[in-house]
Amino acid sequence: MFKTSLSLIALIVSGASIADESTIQRNLNQTEMEHVIVSGSRVFESIDEVPASITIISQKQIEAHLKVNPELQSLLAQMVPGLAPDTGSSSNSGQTLRGRAPLIMIDGVPQSTPLRNGSLGVKTLDPSAIGRIEVIKGATSIYGNGASGGIINYITKQAQSDGQTQGEISLSSRFSAVKLEESAGARLSAALNGRADKFSYLVTASYEENGVQRDSQGDILGLQYGLSDAVTQNYFTKLGYDFDDEKQLQFSYNYFSSQQKTDLGDVVGDMSLGEKTYAIHVPSELQKQGKPQGPEGNENITLKYTDYALLENTQMTLDLYTQDIENVFFFSPNLANPDENYQGGQSVISSEKKGARATFNTQVDFDSVEASFIYGIDALNDVTAQPLVDGRVWVPEMDMKSVAGFLQTKWVIANDLIIKAGVRKENIDLRVDDYRTLKLCKTATQCSVPISVKGDTVDYNATTYNVGIKYNLDEKFSPFLNYSQGSDISDIGRLLRSATVNDIGLIQTQASIIDNYEIGFNSQFDAVRLEVAAYRSTSELGTTNKFNEVTGVYEPVRAPQEIWGYEALVDYTINPSLKLLATYSYVEGKNTEADIYLGSKQISPPKATANLNWQPTNTLSLTLSYLYVGDRKRFEPNDNGKYVGDQGPVDNYTVFNLSGQYQFADNWKSFIGVENLFNQDYFPARAQSYTYGGYNIKGLGTTATVGVTYQF
Repeated sequence: MFKTSLSLIALIVSGASIADESTIQRNLNQTEMEHVIVSGSRVFESIDEVPASITIISQKQIEAHLKVNPELQSLLAQMVPGLAPDTGSSSNSGQTLRGRAPLIMIDGVPQSTPLRNGSLGVKTLDPSAIGRIEVIKGATSIYGNGASGGIINYITKQAQSDGQTQGEISLSSRFSAVKLEESAGARLSAALNGRADKFSYLVTASYEENGVQRDSQGDILGLQYGLSDAVTQNYFTKLGYDFDDEKQLQFSYNYFSSQQKTDLGDVVGDMSLGEKTYAIHVPSELQKQGKPQGPEGNENITLKYTDYALLENTQMTLDLYTQDIENVFFFSPNLANPDENYQGGQSVISSEKKGARATFNTQVDFDSVEASFIYGIDALNDVTAQPLVDGRVWVPEMDMKSVAGFLQTKWVIANDLIIKAGVRKENIDLRVDDYRTLKLCKTATQCSVPISVKGDTVDYNATTYNVGIKYNLDEKFSPFLNYSQGSDISDIGRLLRSATVNDIGLIQTQASIIDNYEIGFNSQFDAVRLEVAAYRSTSELGTTNKFNEVTGVYEPVRAPQEIWGYEALVDYTINPSLKLLATYSYVEGKNTEADIYLGSKQISPPKATANLNWQPTNTLSLTLSYLYVGDRKRFEPNDNGKYVGDQGPVDNYTVFNLSGQYQFADNWKSFIGVENLFNQDYFPARAQSYTYGGYNIKGLGTTATVGVTYQF
């Protein structure tokens, strides 16, 4: 059961030539590597030794989905039980993990903007730069603020070659099969990696221009968070240097941008009438206003030093990182000047993070007990604001400084019983200067009243705990049970911009402690792997939205919440060439104070997925994927017969995708992908449930991708 973990630990601790993950990959085969994770405890460990639900998306699975859809949202929704369905847009608003927001990371560096969560964190890296994705479910504090729903960690690729340079170039086009006109786009990606003595290098680059995106009737999808005419580029570099067999320095740089640059305009429909929002060519004065929406530039720089034998049984990792991102939002007529002018505006979330981490891992053997002690210190400075592009203040600058210490222990008893327990002590100072709230208007005469708010420094101190147990009775039944806490001060910016009092000390900015309980089991039979889990999470201060009938503004409400659900996964090897992976997930939640169900910003409808992979020869593979989204109808319409906020009813829908790859020469592969194979006419779950203007956009109609890859 623990062959993978023991092999890995032996390689790292024994003083063998272990410089980075690429060395580990060369010493372990692919099957073994897929059973090793780093996100759950910040060191390499076997999945068999983790008493929690984990989803690993392999590079092969990423590449197969990339042939159908290059959006990470779509990939994650298809592969991760418990993650809400794809929104079909650049925004992951409503795409929660078990009803709460996940923390998005690249190699452990936070990409989300928890202080003002704009729900754009999923789209921060091109899939071609990712080697694997690790998803840890349930509230956790192992990486600090923002992981109330868990962690989605993009693990980037490593240099694979032992000497000579290797690389590949891929060219493809994506277009609507319903109506070709203006829909054809182009994508170019390239990668280069190699190793020269003690130096390793990896460089990836991708550039993509979308055509217009069309629904099943051939109409152009609405533009709010849309992907039509989007220009996306990503440049990623990772350099490594091995000082000796145990010490390694690694530098990585990532730049990502994705913006919609279009001359179209929206025809806005009404979801309560079943009318979709779609885009058309319009005169210049009616075109999409303002700057192009989307990430204007996301830059990450990481410097990592690892000593795998600091002491005889202790390894050390030191990280320094920065992240700088600007996410530009669509033009909104509701944003008004502090005076009487009513003109609208466009906001941008600007976030700069600087962090340092020291992590130590000490391994101790006590006869039949193997003990691991993972401990360290984290420091982070996060400066986030959401001004308007013309300089007006909407969300004032929030300057957060945090220092945290942590200890995570793991005890493996007689190779079968695993006990994990940990604690994290977090100290956070959040400084906000004096500011004035922005006037928000539903109409020229129906507006909120701006308030001058006195700033201050708010202190947060939280101690969170986790404990879990797993018993690997045998391969056919490995039960686990865990309890974990997360400390969350996410989306303080939403509270500040909606202030109705004149002192920040009077705003309900208290941290929310999430208590997460989970029970489940894993089973491995000859050809079938089965995973089942049930969970419950509670928080005394969740954040929901309440519609203000006077101003037309959705105001945040702090109230206790309870969320519960269950998930199942079946991985069936039908025969050596045919494999099936199927999942099902259900989540529900309530505001327990008012005893009302939570809206779709948090709670998604039931979801089932299936992926059937057929590889009849070494040169040919085909994948058929299936997505089913069920009904969720928890709310009644108001007195006017309309649903409000995120309470619209969701009707079920089904989508099939198909992809294939054929190697027609030694270094050449061709591929094809078809999204929405049967041209299903549907509104995605978020489009059905969100009654906010502009979100009622149909799902993508049948869309094809064709391309070729050259490897050298």
